[in-house]
Amino acid sequence: MTRSTECDQKTEDGPVIVVSEASAKEKILVEKVSSCESDVPIETIRLKKGVEYESESSVKRFFNSFRRSDVTDSLALQRKLKSRHIQMIAIGSTIGTGLWVGSGDSFAKGGAASVLINYIIVGTMILTTVYSLGELAVNYPVPGSYLSLSSQFVDRSWSFAMHWNYIFGSLVSTPLEIITACMCLTYWTSINSGIWITIFIAFFMFINIFGVKGYGEIEFFLSFIKVVSIIGFIILGIIIDCGGIPTDHRGYIGTRIFESDAFIHGFRGFCAVFLNATYSYSGTECVGLAAAETEDPAKTFPKAVKQTVYRIALFYIVALFIVSLLISGKDPRLVTLSGNMASPFILAVEDAGIKALPSILNAIILISVLSAANAIFYTGSRAIHSAGVNGYGPKWFSYVDRSGRPLAALALLFLFCGLAYLSETNTNYSIFTWLMAVYGLGTLFSWGTINLVHIRMRLAMKRQGVSTTNLIYASPFGIYGSYYSLIWVILMFIAQLYVAIFPFGGKPNASYFFQQYLSMPVIIIMFLVHKLWTKTPWLKLKNIDLDTGLNQSFNVPFEQPQEKTKNEQEGFKRNLSRFLDFLC
Repeated sequence: MTRSTECDQKTEDGPVIVVSEASAKEKILVEKVSSCESDVPIETIRLKKGVEYESESSVKRFFNSFRRSDVTDSLALQRKLKSRHIQMIAIGSTIGTGLWVGSGDSFAKGGAASVLINYIIVGTMILTTVYSLGELAVNYPVPGSYLSLSSQFVDRSWSFAMHWNYIFGSLVSTPLEIITACMCLTYWTSINSGIWITIFIAFFMFINIFGVKGYGEIEFFLSFIKVVSIIGFIILGIIIDCGGIPTDHRGYIGTRIFESDAFIHGFRGFCAVFLNATYSYSGTECVGLAAAETEDPAKTFPKAVKQTVYRIALFYIVALFIVSLLISGKDPRLVTLSGNMASPFILAVEDAGIKALPSILNAIILISVLSAANAIFYTGSRAIHSAGVNGYGPKWFSYVDRSGRPLAALALLFLFCGLAYLSETNTNYSIFTWLMAVYGLGTLFSWGTINLVHIRMRLAMKRQGVSTTNLIYASPFGIYGSYYSLIWVILMFIAQLYVAIFPFGGKPNASYFFQQYLSMPVIIIMFLVHKLWTKTPWLKLKNIDLDTGLNQSFNVPFEQPQEKTKNEQEGFKRNLSRFLDFLC
């Protein structure tokens, strides 16, 4: 395609860009959105013949914004997320119910020492995984991120399975998060949950009218509250432990509670905490799906992934250590006989005799739940859109309107939100248990896929003689960080299998096993069926396309190096410099 751009060309309808096709006589008028004002190549910005954007009233413009975008489906999403959005999303993405509530179950099953050891181990794995994801997101900021890139670097059938694994998890998780939000409200009111469900669905519909910018602003606000809250609890916890609360008659506590129940229930308890820690960190990968809608991924993502170090150290390790000083894992309030879990953070404040704070902490938990639901609407809709673009689902999945909203994907998610009304029946728990079983290992598969894609990309670069110095941003841990994380993911699958066969506190049974491990055979079957149906060949390293999707706004396509540079010969010094840079 030949192209000509005239950024200053004027018409009576405003500035336009004229795109000419060598094989066509007619010209197509395009709204000024390309090389002058965005990083999208001009040849991809094409509108239907004869379409011109005229001055319209605000109301008419609003309704017309829901019409299908005339830009190519894979490029219809708009880059509206700023650096502050991405950094706050990266910090707050893992501060959710897994930390506030799920950690109580971990203390009850394994004890304080098991909790800290496991969260540190899994934290190191998440650290290297996020850096690998950052490298992929910066160099290949495509819709669907690692879900789409798995087709390019691993296998198209694997990408198909991962897309549908993520989609199904999102479709089921959205109503569950809404139900959880309603449960938080029962702390203050006994109003019928059906009313709250309707309100929450309407609330998320309102947010999504504003597109990706609405998600970014809401998530920035909610994440800021979560960050301030966790820092506030750490300070308060230190004061409580030192005996500085007048209403707490226990005086100085120190490490007395921690030492009394460091380890509980032996190896099985340790494995159970290992898995709880894994799912507590879930959501970390969602920042990668925002790459295609970030203003400047080359500058934004390196800053965001560096925040991972601080959030793991501060929000999880330090916060849980403070909790372990104040609450015993043998406290019967953590997990009741009916299986309900209580937040150890709320219990710690209640034991100190602080009356108002438990209600405040419950409000923070509610905010965390709403934040999680907001993130699922965003990441789930982008996964559905990516499936449509890549041909893994109906073409209408890829529908994006003129404001960059994936309307079809959002409509599907809101349709499944209706499952939340099942909370009014007596059968809701068994239904959701089996629905979530299909996605039970989804987080592990996502993390494993991120590391596998990164490994394959690096191996393909080496096989094709491409230097890593061509990368805009490279993980300081390199390919070895992904190998490390992938090994831990495999160990997590084994630990989950062990717990599924020998359930904690019970006897082996088939029902429990499939509830815990059903997603494994489901994903394998999806992969094999798609492989046999499409008969796509196995992707060899020498045939991997390293140029498609490459961030050409800030770099050039990979070229074969003539000879190794001095920096390449001094790889150790370069990697050491990167390591020190990310710490500082």
